Amino acid sequence: MVHVPKKSEYTDDYTNKTLYLPGPTEVREEVTEAMAQPMFGHRMDRMTDLYTTIVEDTKEFLDTEQEVIILTASGTEFWEATTLNLVDERMLVPTSGAFSERQANVAERLGKTVDRVEYEWGRAVRPDDIRAALESSDEGYDAVGMVMNETSTGVRNPVEAVGDLLGEYPDTYFIVDAISCLGGDYIDIDAHNVDAIFTSTQKAFAMPPGLAVCTVSDAAYERELEKESASWYGGFQRCLDYYDRKGQTHSTPAIPLMLAYRVQMKHMLAEGHQQRDRRHREMAEYTREWAREQFGLFPEAGYESQSVTCVENTRGIDVAETIETISAEYDMVFSSGYGSLSEESFRIGHMGEHTVDSVRALTDAIEDVAGL
Repeated sequence: MVHVPKKSEYTDDYTNKTLYLPGPTEVREEVTEAMAQPMFGHRMDRMTDLYTTIVEDTKEFLDTEQEVIILTASGTEFWEATTLNLVDERMLVPTSGAFSERQANVAERLGKTVDRVEYEWGRAVRPDDIRAALESSDEGYDAVGMVMNETSTGVRNPVEAVGDLLGEYPDTYFIVDAISCLGGDYIDIDAHNVDAIFTSTQKAFAMPPGLAVCTVSDAAYERELEKESASWYGGFQRCLDYYDRKGQTHSTPAIPLMLAYRVQMKHMLAEGHQQRDRRHREMAEYTREWAREQFGLFPEAGYESQSVTCVENTRGIDVAETIETISAEYDMVFSSGYGSLSEESFRIGHMGEHTVDSVRALTDAIEDVAGL
């Protein structure tokens, strides 16, 4: 492979923008400042204090009895790790957008047989379809993998209902990708047969990118112990046993990011998960009402995301030009539609520390620039 240099020099001469992306999102100054603390060793007692604090605080915030793993990684790490840890051969994945399709692709890349329940982009998963797939399979499935919040289409899938039906299939594990919504869209993890649910810190947690979080059920932990092979870096046993013995991560973590995590998670606990859910719901309701009045909504009615709204471009505005103008004139950044939907839709992230008022500032700017 011939390497073609593509360096574009980073400078300190950039204008800060307010982010309304599907992630990363806004990070509070107090959280950013926490990363500037003096460095310390990852095997010191101070690290034990830090890691046990963020793990146990996360359990409390998520209101779960499951174990929690926090790793230096993108959320993509837990796509791979949960598949390697829980799937021997066969996995069922409902696909309704770019990220559910990617979840299926990851499993196939890892050598697993993946059966898809396919939906048109913008449609939500139907639990009855999952039941039908489970009942019609002679071989059965090691796991069902499902995206809770399909960022590419703005669809919030009914993972609770799917988890409930999987209670009838105790040998099939339930893996949930909640990367773009956990922390801003409440789910009772323990009540719905979820075996592993994971997220990334740069989304509704409103932290810098670089850490991934996963809860692990007792059944999922025991399942990995039975397997001949599993993930090394994201192995449930390796991560959780090391935490049990040492109160630390098995490999060197990004300590500054964990310092930032501690500060933000304390803030999230003070707000409370239910109140944080309520605030995200209010932002979503405002954005959807605005979208219906000015444009249209891309996702199926009744299944709209609580953290990102995908607006259907019914007016035919130049999405790319509108985004560029608002960035230049208002110092705000939102997102075009995903992939082939780049001009057919646009996406507004209303997650993390945003409020209805801050989202209204963006929608006012869109109206002004688009001449609505």
